[in-house]
Amino acid sequence: MTYSAGYGDPESGAPATAWRDGWPVYDRSGTVCVIGAGPSGLTAMKNLKEQGFGVDCYERDTSVGGAWNWRHDRSPVYASTHLISSKPFSQFPDFPMPDSWPDYPKHTQVLEYLDHYADHFDLKPHIWFGTEVVKVEPAEGERWDVTTRSTGGYGGERIHRYAAVVIANGHNWSPKRPEYEGLADFKGEVIHAAQFKDPAQLRNKKVLVVGAGNTGCDIAVEAAQQAARCWHSTRRGYWYTPKYTLGRPADQVNDLMLWLKLPLRARQFLAHRTLKSTVGDLTRFGLPQPDHKIYETHTIVNSQLVYYLGHGAIAPVPDVARFHRHSVELKGGEVIEPDLVVLATGYHPTFEFIDGNLLGVDAQGRPRLAMHAFPKRQPTLAVAGLLQPDSGLFPLVHWQMVAFARMLRVREAAPAKAVAVQRKLEADLDRRWTTAKVKDSTRHWFEISHTTYLKAIQRLLDELSLEGAK
Repeated sequence: MTYSAGYGDPESGAPATAWRDGWPVYDRSGTVCVIGAGPSGLTAMKNLKEQGFGVDCYERDTSVGGAWNWRHDRSPVYASTHLISSKPFSQFPDFPMPDSWPDYPKHTQVLEYLDHYADHFDLKPHIWFGTEVVKVEPAEGERWDVTTRSTGGYGGERIHRYAAVVIANGHNWSPKRPEYEGLADFKGEVIHAAQFKDPAQLRNKKVLVVGAGNTGCDIAVEAAQQAARCWHSTRRGYWYTPKYTLGRPADQVNDLMLWLKLPLRARQFLAHRTLKSTVGDLTRFGLPQPDHKIYETHTIVNSQLVYYLGHGAIAPVPDVARFHRHSVELKGGEVIEPDLVVLATGYHPTFEFIDGNLLGVDAQGRPRLAMHAFPKRQPTLAVAGLLQPDSGLFPLVHWQMVAFARMLRVREAAPAKAVAVQRKLEADLDRRWTTAKVKDSTRHWFEISHTTYLKAIQRLLDELSLEGAK
């Protein structure tokens, strides 16, 4: 879709029905606005359509896929990216991935899958490509005024009024850059992991990778193969799990333990024994000892890191203390001289187009949302996909959006029931949907156990049943 010129509504040609700050507002009646055509936005559109809602989706880039379209400027994906959750836990429940695909599909396959999903459910005609959302503001009747403009620089801004809004712009695109003493004066090259796209960027360079998340470990493995030397800086000890344990993808083994309802301590015991027999004691390579039990932080899923540590191609080092003009000083006093520093230090959840108070954003920038999706006192607003699960994300967002679409429908059919459900959600605003107490860090803001979360979604769907409601 593209916008038409002039001042009529681009869908119907109808004139403006209201004005806001001197600008015409075009009423989209019962239509729902979805921001972003990545996996979360696509499944939001699909489930809203199934509940009978009209949908307009705004996508700033020129195709679907969001973060999985690695050519887009905001994508964190790099050439070697594969899923870290296995196929059964990564696919949408109503659109399986091909049987012929591997356990851990590559990013190009994931993008292909999302494109086919959009075609299968006829979503593309509802997407305004090359259009970004500038502002989302409350309007009368718990509706929303959404201001958009072309990302190509043509045409002016437009305001449309929607019955509800789903924010699905992703949370892995706004780089989190730590502040280091002397960084501004460092003469080497410094990039964030968001700028890393191809192993050629590392070739024949002395590389320092900062950060022990899944991305940091992936880039360290790439540097082990391409760089002249690789240092890997971590702040603390983590649990490193291989992609396969007991002959199966690791997340499938973890899910089996959850399905068997093993207590947390039993699961931790079995996991520690399994890692001891497969990965071994990583402190012998120079990695710090974890200061917590497994499942209390997001585990690192990487089968190759240990291989390259054992071959001396990756040198573990402590956290960075400060930068000098031509070197980096580490905590403990060691000084190294990298040509390239890659900051794999994560991302901030960023919602530039909406007042943070509407999402309960605190001083640290963390949104305060029921089930990490539903803002307080905003029953027609939802955030899709703001989760850090121990399994795949897509099926969880699918059920999030099934619930939100049903909530909107219940608001029409049984308003009193909808209010009661909303109040119950808000009473559980600060609940953590995990089976273990996780570390209180930005990396774990949205940490969940997929089984715990899905059970909560099921309870919500049961409460939204219209049987017997008035």
